[in-house]
Amino acid sequence: MRKNTLVRVLSVLILAVGFSATAAPQKDDGDSPKDTKTEIKEYIAHHLQDSHDFNIMASTDEETGEVHHYGFPLPVIFWDDGKLHTFMSSKFHHGETAVESQGNHYKLYHSKIYRVDADGNLNYDEAHGDHPTGRVHLDLSITKSVVMMLVTGLLLIWLFRSLAKSYGKNGSIPKGIGRFFEPIVLYIRDDIAKANIGEHKYKRYMPFLLTVFFFIWFLNMFGLTPLGVNVTGNIAVTAALAILVFLLTNFTGTKDYWKHIFDPLGDGMPWIGKAIIYIILIPIEILGLFIKPFALMIRLYANMTAGHVVLMSLIGLIFIFKSWVGGPLSFGLSFAISLIELFVALLQAYIFTMLAALYFGFASETHEHAEEHDGEVAHL
Repeated sequence: MRKNTLVRVLSVLILAVGFSATAAPQKDDGDSPKDTKTEIKEYIAHHLQDSHDFNIMASTDEETGEVHHYGFPLPVIFWDDGKLHTFMSSKFHHGETAVESQGNHYKLYHSKIYRVDADGNLNYDEAHGDHPTGRVHLDLSITKSVVMMLVTGLLLIWLFRSLAKSYGKNGSIPKGIGRFFEPIVLYIRDDIAKANIGEHKYKRYMPFLLTVFFFIWFLNMFGLTPLGVNVTGNIAVTAALAILVFLLTNFTGTKDYWKHIFDPLGDGMPWIGKAIIYIILIPIEILGLFIKPFALMIRLYANMTAGHVVLMSLIGLIFIFKSWVGGPLSFGLSFAISLIELFVALLQAYIFTMLAALYFGFASETHEHAEEHDGEVAHL
């Protein structure tokens, strides 16, 4: 517990240092200095976005106004104008310069790649003067979110391979870190999978449920470290997870599951009466197929994004107040919120896994009358 508290204090301190390094007034394109509030808003917006380089922190030279970035570049890979373009993101110089690649010029603008002219100027839509054109849509670059997902995936493989070997060597008794993770695995199996899917069909879904729980949890925890990578606050990531749940639910759905969607009233009602009611019920049932994964996507995205915004805003208040009262108060609130975020990181992984198991339970349902009939036959 003391170690976790120390990590949270260090995380808040490093975030505060990052703010202080970039909070000095800079100049925009019109050579007008930016105030602290504008700097904080831009810092938060930058933190929430994905990027083509892994930027850990930045500092501003107060005399020259030059910004120094500390981190490492990542591979840029995209398809444009019928050609595959590959180079390192360091050529962009954090969006300050254009890159010439195979006869065209490209530049970063709000973390997106655009085709520009030879001087690095964006082309704007004539109908909407502030809307740039020439965006590269097929961007396959290795961004910082992709890096963290790869790191998390490799960490999960190493962790659970070690746990499996520990079980094999010690007669199904976990050792070391396995003693911490075994109760979590058993809880997911007994209180999530079995309780929502059933004793006979839960095993087919267990690999996915375990993977998605620890994948989301670890990504959420990485987002609370000084690295500050907001992966689960990226709607593309949460959408991909929700689509996986949608596909598994519907491709493993039983005949009774689909019958419930297209024939929710069952037998026992005249066809004409059912036809009138089904005009309303069937579209609602079909719409529900898409509302469920959409709710999964928005819930995870919104909660994690809101947590990061609140935490970064409270840290930003330190540099707005600039006083012995406001500074410590903002830091204390930031530390308290960061502790709450530790719980939220686990809670969001639990909720996503629980709802996914609930949807899988709906998909693997069997007709109640058939079960009652089987029970009566067995009794006779």
